[in-house]
Amino acid sequence: QAQLVESGGGLVQAGQSLTLSCTMTGFSSHTYAMAWFRQAPGKEREVVAAISGYGVRLLYGDSVKGRSTISRDNAKSTMFLQMNSLKPEDTAIYYCAARRDLSGSYVNSVASDYNIWGRGTQVTVSS
Repeated sequence: QAQLVESGGGLVQAGQSLTLSCTMTGFSSHTYAMAWFRQAPGKEREVVAAISGYGVRLLYGDSVKGRSTISRDNAKSTMFLQMNSLKPEDTAIYYCAARRDLSGSYVNSVASDYNIWGRGTQVTVSS
């Protein structure tokens, strides 16, 4: 059974950096497109970043563009999200998501397009 488990969340001060990890089990990671989404209280879930199966195609949400880097290590079945210059408005639950894609080149920002989700990790940025 395919599962995603996020880690690396926590409480940080504004301006600091944080790296989230998403570990995949139960499937071959390179055959899945993956993404990070986040959801703050009272707000809709939004894309943070997405990456194709082979890690060649990347996509970033406007709110984190220029401050974040998404990457993946398929040999270790792990995806990463490095976030720099964190702001209080980055406070949210961050979710890892995946969808099967045999081409290895698919990338998408739409949450409903992903059918495997982790439980999320809380990121809190204090001012």
